[in-house]
Amino acid sequence: MDPQQRSAGRPVPMPDRDPVIDLVRFFCLALVVVAHTMMVSPVLHPDGTVTSENILGNERWFEPVVWVLQIMPLFFVAGGITGLQSWRRLRARGGNAFDFMQGRLLRLIRPAAVLLAVMFTVLSLARLAGVDAQVIELLTSGAGMPLWFLAAYLAAQLNLPWLAALHSRAPWLTLAGLTTLVVTVDCLRGVLPPLAYLNMVFVWCAVQQLGFIVADGERLQPGRPAYFGIMAASNMLLGLIVLLGLYSGNMLVNLNPPNVTLLLLSISQAAALQLFRPGLSRIASLTGVRRMMGVAGLRSITVYLWHLPLLAAMSGLLLLTDFPQPVGGSAAWWWGRPLVLMGVVALLLPVLALFGRLEERPTASGPSQSRPAAAVLLAAVAVFVPAVDAALNGLTLGLLGGGAACFALAVVLLGRIPARLTTPADRPGGSDPPLPRPPLSANVEP
Repeated sequence: MDPQQRSAGRPVPMPDRDPVIDLVRFFCLALVVVAHTMMVSPVLHPDGTVTSENILGNERWFEPVVWVLQIMPLFFVAGGITGLQSWRRLRARGGNAFDFMQGRLLRLIRPAAVLLAVMFTVLSLARLAGVDAQVIELLTSGAGMPLWFLAAYLAAQLNLPWLAALHSRAPWLTLAGLTTLVVTVDCLRGVLPPLAYLNMVFVWCAVQQLGFIVADGERLQPGRPAYFGIMAASNMLLGLIVLLGLYSGNMLVNLNPPNVTLLLLSISQAAALQLFRPGLSRIASLTGVRRMMGVAGLRSITVYLWHLPLLAAMSGLLLLTDFPQPVGGSAAWWWGRPLVLMGVVALLLPVLALFGRLEERPTASGPSQSRPAAAVLLAAVAVFVPAVDAALNGLTLGLLGGGAACFALAVVLLGRIPARLTTPADRPGGSDPPLPRPPLSANVEP
């Protein structure tokens, strides 16, 4: 809160939820689910071994397409917009950085803890039932891929309060500093390859910082005509470093660990978001679209975490049946993708019914005091230890079990969400859930 506003007793104006960002989040999630159904293709070989092919990723025509459809940077831009607004609302209610960290951790790790526990239990039983260890390893590594996003998003969000403070003082200098860190890591990654994983933090924090700039409106943004120039310049620079052979032109290859190409892509996408905002706003204001986004937004984390494990399990089980298995990339395989997508959606429905409420009510109802800073920091460590291990060494069955235990420990350490994180309408009587309910929104933040 500004000191003058505090002394004057005037409330700080807080921005309303942005339906355009809700629409962007919904589009990003839908595109990820559809794209994964066109990538996963397990193959059972005559000698009994099973491998998985990324059909879409291996298509040469897909490389320029993924340049446009790699929407993970856009998701982090949107996270920066809503995260900054949420942090400012929390501060206006008297919250602090550890309250913010506590709320973020609880919202994301509780659904993930259940996923890890279920995967560990099911795959362990399958191993005891005689399923080949290679198949278990394949399912484990493939189904756990969405967890890298959870770690990257949490890293960016947990750093948000102090990055927001730097942004309020020097927005462009802060972005330049993060960009310098990204480029420095890229320059040193050839000498020490594990160093590249530092950009899991630096890249996504820099992209999140772009979201801060977008969120602050006209004070920091150029006019609409300039967005064309920004999009053109960022894509030309991106094309130049690809043509020089400094980076791959495949944005899937550049994703993990991330590098400066994704930062350039995020600049183009942030400019496009603002350029097309009027049209997107009209679409988002339609009653049917708004209702659809709201319903989907209540369970977005569950959809993201569970869709790939369910897809991997369904594809693996089909290998054990006489169901026709067309060759990956063939015409029959492509025609079968809509059926695969419908199968994943059908499997998601009972999962959403069972576990979806963990997003809506990630803590016990009723007010609660903030947790000590040490408990919040220890919970963050408990989450990131298995996440870093998985990023460096791959996800294994043992790490699934250890990760589930660490995530459960973090939930216990964090306790219940602080009362100040709830809206005033939620507080009377202490009987309502501690998270704001209406209006329906695809935003993750309170």
